[in-house]
Amino acid sequence: MADVPASMRVIDKMDKLPADAIGELLRSEAAVSDKQAQACLELAAIRTSDTSFVDRVQALGVHDELLDEGLAELAEVIEGCAGMSSERITIEADLRIARGLDYYTGTVFETRLTGYEGLGSICSGGRYDSLASDGRTTYPGVGISLGLSRLLVPLFADGSLAASRSVPSAVLVAMVDESSRPASTDVAQALRSRGIAAEVVASAEKYGKQIRFAQRRGIPFVWFPASGPDAGHEVKDIRSGDQVPAELDTWLPPEVDLTPEIVVTPTTAE
Repeated sequence: MADVPASMRVIDKMDKLPADAIGELLRSEAAVSDKQAQACLELAAIRTSDTSFVDRVQALGVHDELLDEGLAELAEVIEGCAGMSSERITIEADLRIARGLDYYTGTVFETRLTGYEGLGSICSGGRYDSLASDGRTTYPGVGISLGLSRLLVPLFADGSLAASRSVPSAVLVAMVDESSRPASTDVAQALRSRGIAAEVVASAEKYGKQIRFAQRRGIPFVWFPASGPDAGHEVKDIRSGDQVPAELDTWLPPEVDLTPEIVVTPTTAE
């Protein structure tokens, strides 16, 4: 007897394996006949942006009341989403989507990024008829999850996205010498308490080397702690070279420098 859950697990591999390999797995792992395997492959190949999928499924010659109900519901979804389609967004009925059908109780959806089809689904979910209950009433709902790592890592890797700097720090706190590290640490802590990301330089080299260290990391400001009781703090914008007095409890960098920004290349933005 055919193993339906096993069949769905095999169909879920269609993005990774050719059709003949899927057919063989259906026969060996799901115990389906050759005719059933062929029908599964034909069903999984149906993919339309309108409701024509209904006729194509019915043309396979399978008749079942639950199938008719599912086709009608999916047709309503496609019709309801018709106004959302655009040059950038395509909505389709894809009958190969099988993941989650063992626990979702309604429509299942997946989102793919054009040009990065190898990533698979980056955003997926489905409907649960019994998502929550207060003991008397059961409530349906739709669950969705977004794979941020799966989505962003390849875009950063190929240069489509980049960060304006490599670290979150907006300020590098300099040191005169190693004995001044506690004072520099206090400055960094005070800045952090006001929401300004700061770090203390790793070693007390010459100021020129400390500034170059900040440049390599993309840190826009270098803070020079007061060197004595009568001296004041100073902060340097290493991009412009401007160095000005600064009060530890009031100084703020420009808002654009507070946190790194995502830079989108022109080809991605088009």
